[in-house]
Amino acid sequence: MTDLVLLVLVMAGATYLLRALPLVALRERIENPWLLSFLHYVPFAVLTAMTVPAILTATNAVVSGTVALLVAILVALRGRSLMTVALAAAAAVLVTEAVLALL
Repeated sequence: MTDLVLLVLVMAGATYLLRALPLVALRERIENPWLLSFLHYVPFAVLTAMTVPAILTATNAVVSGTVALLVAILVALRGRSLMTVALAAAAAVLVTEAVLALL
């Protein structure tokens, strides 16, 4: 077996164990309200942890990414659609990059 095949098999085994172990270990329904509320927010936390660094580093300067993130948050909190939030963030990047180019 080559090293690549061995690495793929080890990673497949590790991935399978991480997915199968909770199914085997937790056979009964979780009743703890604190644990249920914690598990409810895990997908949101993981999505945030993956997207925020990408947003901040996707532009030429971290400043324009930060401005776009803040604009997107403010527009989203006002209840606007996803398209409006995305367009406002893109406009914020364009304006911020233009201002930074002038400085």
